[in-house]
Amino acid sequence: MTITASAIGIDPYGFAETHLSGPARAALAELAGVLDREVRPLMADAWETATMPDGVLDALIPLNLMEPRDVPDHEARSSMFAGFRNYVLARADVSVATVYNAQSGLFRTACALGGAPEQAENLDPEIRSFALKGVFALTEPDHGSDIAGGMATTARRDGAHWVLDGAKRWIGGASSADVFAVFARDIADGQVKAFIVPRDAPGVALSPISGKIALRPMQNAVITLTGVRVSESNRLQGVNSWRDVSRILRAMRSDVAWIAAGLQAGALEATLSYVRKREQFGKPIGGFQLIQEKLARMLGNTVASLAMVVQLSARQDAGDFSDENSALAKMWTALHARETVALAREILGGNGILLEHDVARFFADAEAVYSYEGTHEINSLIVGRALTGQSAFA
Repeated sequence: MTITASAIGIDPYGFAETHLSGPARAALAELAGVLDREVRPLMADAWETATMPDGVLDALIPLNLMEPRDVPDHEARSSMFAGFRNYVLARADVSVATVYNAQSGLFRTACALGGAPEQAENLDPEIRSFALKGVFALTEPDHGSDIAGGMATTARRDGAHWVLDGAKRWIGGASSADVFAVFARDIADGQVKAFIVPRDAPGVALSPISGKIALRPMQNAVITLTGVRVSESNRLQGVNSWRDVSRILRAMRSDVAWIAAGLQAGALEATLSYVRKREQFGKPIGGFQLIQEKLARMLGNTVASLAMVVQLSARQDAGDFSDENSALAKMWTALHARETVALAREILGGNGILLEHDVARFFADAEAVYSYEGTHEINSLIVGRALTGQSAFA
């Protein structure tokens, strides 16, 4: 078995070849090459300094990954292609995957599913080209898992405008965005609405979140909104209740599950590179039984995660979207990602905490992936509700 033969990296069962066209695989191979040559060498310093190098998006934007050359529109817009794109990105670095997905997944999905058809049609070309950079602003300082019922950011209608007050937290990419997709509760009817808010609008303030031990190059921020006026034309007309928000989130959980699979592939590749060169007791450690057992478990987790997200995307592309399916995939892949990176760290011993070997980045980033876009516990309860027909949510 040659587990790194695929253009996307680790794919020993050939999922990419089965589910993607030749042009789509070529686009991903080009992406993988750019990541290896131009992005991966930047990430150790980026982690150390907790900054996202300009060179990352400078390298990725020209690839037109949301509308790749020679790939049919229906495939380029599919969950399957987007998933493999996230897999390849996360294989290089989870912060890189997250910053790209903030635009291609979170913001684009919010506008595509939350906007009126005319809004989505007008916004999408600017989003695909990064002419308009946006982020998804849902989570709040005091409300994460309970955001559905606890959302404190408010929207008040005032003639042809809305007035927003509140705060959003953990908003990745906010400092470099042009606009935010802000979710707020309408004080008139208590329902959730969504608004496109310019970063430089009066009343908008950003505070970076520092001191992170994961996703360090990814810049997260707190957005404070004080009397921010937004025109009705900048309201995403398709978001009028939490049910509409759930429809958007349902599509996004699959993105994070793909990232969880990709980070395992990256951790395994970094570990394999190490064990082939590192010698102890007179030979490379890759020749020891205990090392090979750990590598086999890492591969099993990676391939099982990839199989799950491939089938999830296949179902979604067939029109079958369900909360429990996306929640199960996110829950399972993120849980096993923690085991995979822990095994990688064990194999490298003390060197596993050094940035120069890459494993340290994946080890820490798995903790962030485990928690964002739905914690393990929340996703478990979504699955449990589907299994039993009874809701255990408080």
